[in-house]
Amino acid sequence: MELPAFPTLAVARVEAMVFRVPIERPVITSFGTMHSRPAVIVRVEDAEGAVGWGEVWCNFPDVGAEHRARLLRSAAAPLLLERPWRGPQEAFDALTRRLQVLAIQSGEEGPVAQVIAGIDMALWDLGARRLGQPLWRLLGGSAEVAVYASGLNPVEPEALAARKRAEGYRAFKLKVGFGLDRDSANLKALRDLVGSETPLMVDANQAWDADTAIDMAVAFEPFGLGWLEEPLRADAPAEDWQRVAERSPVPLAAGENIRGEEAFARAIEGQVLRVVQPDLGKWGGFSGCLDVGRRARAAGKLFCPHWLGGGVGLVASLHLKAAVGGAGYVEVDANDNPLREALGRPLPPVREGLMSLADRPGLGVEPDLAGLAPYRIEA
Repeated sequence: MELPAFPTLAVARVEAMVFRVPIERPVITSFGTMHSRPAVIVRVEDAEGAVGWGEVWCNFPDVGAEHRARLLRSAAAPLLLERPWRGPQEAFDALTRRLQVLAIQSGEEGPVAQVIAGIDMALWDLGARRLGQPLWRLLGGSAEVAVYASGLNPVEPEALAARKRAEGYRAFKLKVGFGLDRDSANLKALRDLVGSETPLMVDANQAWDADTAIDMAVAFEPFGLGWLEEPLRADAPAEDWQRVAERSPVPLAAGENIRGEEAFARAIEGQVLRVVQPDLGKWGGFSGCLDVGRRARAAGKLFCPHWLGGGVGLVASLHLKAAVGGAGYVEVDANDNPLREALGRPLPPVREGLMSLADRPGLGVEPDLAGLAPYRIEA
């Protein structure tokens, strides 16, 4: 991948800010229920006062937000401040290499990767702002990005889908993994609402073993689904994934819980996944996920970035998809989350299933920190 010619990035200050907002309607998944929405926001400032924003994945369990902020400050920030960087990729590679032993020693490969990813996101924003270009344009993309309304809960999902359709969404994804009767009833209600031509997908959040996944996929066939996401545990044996893929009439999707270049290479080169879904706040940031997206597209896979956090990461995901191009969507959580709008401000509206990115430099976000002050957590 040819990278933009960034100016030298001399980071003078790194901040990690934690926010948590209680919600009235919980977000229900097959592995647990979210009663609040957290976010860890990264702010980097260079020696000339330019600022970049990033976000570290932390949505569940929400107690992990404070830990990731402390991990960033104690382990990653001192390395980032050591010297200037020729661009985000150089910093990403150096942080990944130098924190590998710590990740192994602490058993925290995931949180360490997430911290590096959030920093990487902020550095790409900073570099693009220094160049005066929106990131999507700097990376050769176009402004319009297709999106879908995600996270439809198993309790009356059609009501939320109707609201999101009125807001401009034209594709939807339902949470499944709650038993055949409930999942099928929810799918029928959604199909009755949106019709047979509207893209509809499902996410099992690693709920099943291989035999159950096959049975559920076969049962879901009449609903004309675009994909079945994470039917198995991400660490299930490769032969289980292969068996489900061979017998499922619904294309399989995964990626939010894949970590590392080699693991993504295997996923893209293999015949199991038809849809590749990296989360740039979980692993890779732009430095890792741009290559994943371009390789997935070259392999004929659908590239659909995963995101279920605050607004900085959502807008970053839109820029990532814009840069990679091709068919596919960016995930937009349909559930209420004030941290989405306030942190991604100004968030693009949805019109006929599309979001249009602005011409503002970098990610183009200006988080409303003052408005979110009541929800900021000392960590």
